[in-house]
Amino acid sequence: MPARATTTRSRDVSSNGRSSAPLPVIVAYAPREHTRTRIRAALVRVHRRGVLARSERDFANAFRMHFVNTALVEVTADDDGHGPAELAREYPSVPFIALTPFRPVDAPAIARCAELDFADVLADGTDDGVLGPAMLAHGFSTHFAAAFHAPPEPLALTSPLQLAAWRAIVAHAGRPVGSLQIANTMGITREHLSRSFSTGSAPTLKRAMDLVRLLAAGELAKNPGYDLSAVARLTGFASAAKLSATVNRLVRAQASALTALRSSDLLERFVRG
Repeated sequence: MPARATTTRSRDVSSNGRSSAPLPVIVAYAPREHTRTRIRAALVRVHRRGVLARSERDFANAFRMHFVNTALVEVTADDDGHGPAELAREYPSVPFIALTPFRPVDAPAIARCAELDFADVLADGTDDGVLGPAMLAHGFSTHFAAAFHAPPEPLALTSPLQLAAWRAIVAHAGRPVGSLQIANTMGITREHLSRSFSTGSAPTLKRAMDLVRLLAAGELAKNPGYDLSAVARLTGFASAAKLSATVNRLVRAQASALTALRSSDLLERFVRG
């Protein structure tokens, strides 16, 4: 029987107590106990949840069960880490990081990671101090928030309140967030936030939130390993049908088109609509 993955246990719920999108986690393939110990210590230091998989099957299953923010793969010349590394082809929007002893014999495995567009390659032991920060810095959530830190100009979000609210929304990387949560973060009432956000030609707060979820869904849909149902679950939609209805409402397109439409295409269609 294959060893099972280990993870912290928590249930993701929205502010009203109902099931919400899964929390982003760091998933690691680490068959060796000493490597798992180092990864656990790194996760504790950066206060993040992690799933540690001892087998290739558990590592692959983690992508079906969790919102994978960063994938870490222990890679050496004499183990089966090459299979888990190949999952980078199935999930190109998930940053993969290799952890390796960096021996001369490991060079072909490291070269393969480069071919698979790994975000980083760290030396086991030597880079322990930067392991946690690297997993955060390369994460999907971090890159998403950075890419949309400045709201697209056509949205006409220019006031300090609008900018602060927008950045609070994109910090959730497409996971659903309520207006009350954003208002509490900013220290204002929900009514004041909603009224002040949609001034001028800016969209309403709800439409802006829906747009951010759609942009994240568009990124996730480009992963061959995710079908439409998985994309819907990761971005907090009750079903693929609900996601499809939102895509049609916001950008007048079929949900299947998300695999081909770029973020700029979605924004252009959103503004036209």
